[in-house]
Amino acid sequence: MSKYRIVNVGTSFRESARASVLVIYTGGTLGMVHDKTGSLVALQFNQISRHIPSLKVLGIKLTVISFPAPIDSSNVNIHDWKDLGYIIYENYHQYDGFVVLHGTDTMSFTASAISFMLQGLNKPIIFTGAQLPISAIRSDARANFVTALEIAAAKKDGRPIVPEVCIYFDYQLMRGNRTFKKRSSQFAAFGTENYPILAKAGINITYFEANIKPYSPDEKLVYRDKFKPNVIIIKIFPSMTETVLRNMLATPGIDGIILETYGSGNAPTDSWFLDALRETVDRGVVIYNVSQLIGGMVIHGRYETSKYMDEIGIVPGCDITTEAALTKLMFLLANESDVKEVKRKLAIPLCGEMTLPN
Repeated sequence: MSKYRIVNVGTSFRESARASVLVIYTGGTLGMVHDKTGSLVALQFNQISRHIPSLKVLGIKLTVISFPAPIDSSNVNIHDWKDLGYIIYENYHQYDGFVVLHGTDTMSFTASAISFMLQGLNKPIIFTGAQLPISAIRSDARANFVTALEIAAAKKDGRPIVPEVCIYFDYQLMRGNRTFKKRSSQFAAFGTENYPILAKAGINITYFEANIKPYSPDEKLVYRDKFKPNVIIIKIFPSMTETVLRNMLATPGIDGIILETYGSGNAPTDSWFLDALRETVDRGVVIYNVSQLIGGMVIHGRYETSKYMDEIGIVPGCDITTEAALTKLMFLLANESDVKEVKRKLAIPLCGEMTLPN
């Protein structure tokens, strides 16, 4: 932990705070400010109250842990997921909630990964970020950060209202492993097509409790930080040739494949296509079928073109996002020794990342 910078943020309520929140700054636009030359540099968090004076009246005790150097989220990898998960796990019992400041490009991947790493979670982990730096006049950083803090500290009858991994952005709280980034030039950067939002912020924050994972007092936090990176994503497209597909399937060392198919899991039925997939499954590679559609639901057998997937041994991903599918497959391949068990768990929800068809 010595390589991380730890800052206690001065607030007027530190001794009588209603909650304590650990803020983890990994990088991203939210924590950037313009220096005297006009260049963007990382914010010194002991000065954050200058940019967000309202922090002093939130009634929350704040501590900030910063990564040694801010990470552009395009460079985030498994090692960063492990570092983030470890920080939360080591500090789990000291804080009521956690806010993770993260770049938007890969936020959905990281939120999904953390949801699998921390099974039995009973506290809020709220990811947020911004489209404009906190020092910009029209920045969304201040509203996103303050509301994320409020949600991380929110309790009802002494229990956290949102005991799960979420993303808060542009007035909406979403389950983290159900999100995807959909825009880069608007404040509404994230979507959650296949699952309803958990809360909406206006004058007040309205929580939709039926959509939120229930608090489970008997659950114990289990931390597992292994991921197997040898996974690729193959997106099916019209006129894909046998040579192209076979070269991708033959990538040396791969253990798993996310297969992005049409609609509800449909793909070509050419014999060479099905033979190539069957041969890949037979050599022990796990193939996970997800829809290319933002709101897609993979159901093998709904159409004839997808029923062959079941016969081959490909696992249907139901309505899981590609972001969650990738991290889930990496996680299970690293933590399960039996391929059959990997496939069984891929087909069922582990932490609310997918809904099984009726």
